[in-house]
Amino acid sequence: MQIDCALYVDGKRTESKTLSKSGSNSKSGSNPIELLELAKSSGGFVWLGLFEPDANEFEPISKAFGLHELAIEDAVHAQQRSKIEDYGDLEFVVLKTLFYDEATSQVETGDLMMYIGAHFIITVRHGDRVGLAQVRQKVEANSQWLAQGPYAVVHSVIDHVVDIYLQIATELENDVAALEEKVFSNQRKTWSQDLYFLKREVIEFRRAVDPMSKWIPRFALNLELNVPKGLREFFRDIEDHINRASDTASSLDALLASALNADIAQVQVRQNEDMRKITAWVALASVPTMVAGIYGMNFDYMWELRQPAAYPVLLVGLALFCGFLFRKFKKSGWL
Repeated sequence: MQIDCALYVDGKRTESKTLSKSGSNSKSGSNPIELLELAKSSGGFVWLGLFEPDANEFEPISKAFGLHELAIEDAVHAQQRSKIEDYGDLEFVVLKTLFYDEATSQVETGDLMMYIGAHFIITVRHGDRVGLAQVRQKVEANSQWLAQGPYAVVHSVIDHVVDIYLQIATELENDVAALEEKVFSNQRKTWSQDLYFLKREVIEFRRAVDPMSKWIPRFALNLELNVPKGLREFFRDIEDHINRASDTASSLDALLASALNADIAQVQVRQNEDMRKITAWVALASVPTMVAGIYGMNFDYMWELRQPAAYPVLLVGLALFCGFLFRKFKKSGWL
């Protein structure tokens, strides 16, 4: 589905065609192929935005813009690894978009692909959680920025995605801190399941962030890419942000692993404490049980039968001995 298509000359939007989700025109203008021809003749560029296109929709665009034959497959099928590929006069970039659902504390993922040529940039989104409408509005308000060409859009899009990464990293930090506090509280409960699910969300976050930190420096350092010199320092700033997000994710992953081990260790300690208490109570009960067992043998000759004070003395003796055991177990921490 085509979301928006516009021609930018000297950083200003000059002609566009925007389609609603129903497919009806909301603005008049030329189609992407016509705008591309105007871009080549005027020295501008076209920004075409697509949302989950199918093969029939993307194939004519791929041919008109001279995209690589793998472009159709990559654009139609999501779940691509974050990467950058060089096809000579075309650069292909894949980003993982993330969205944090506060209600469930889950990280939802999507795909964002960019095809960058001399006179065009095509953005293809899979997943409706992270849109680019606000990015387009922001860059269109700065004609000097857009005048630097398609890579100005590339920077703005990546910067928007990375800013979301940092926000999600903060949310995950809060979740980890809250769960860590529960693990080391006095509650007799295991938090292994919560730790496991949160660790899975952190891993999902790392799948998006870690690969990106490897290829982002190419925009600032690789002279083979047609990145304007004035934009390279801005890509270095993005590199710093993505490294921060990657470091945070790595730290959270390690913290969760340590918390999970601590939770398991606490469960084992509590089980040992329970076993000590059970053993202590059994030891306390064993003394009167043993004495009662002896008396249950019904001997004919037992001096207690002829001594009125014998049973009280015996009971007091059992109480004193059990009290002695109770005190020793209590002092040793078994009770």
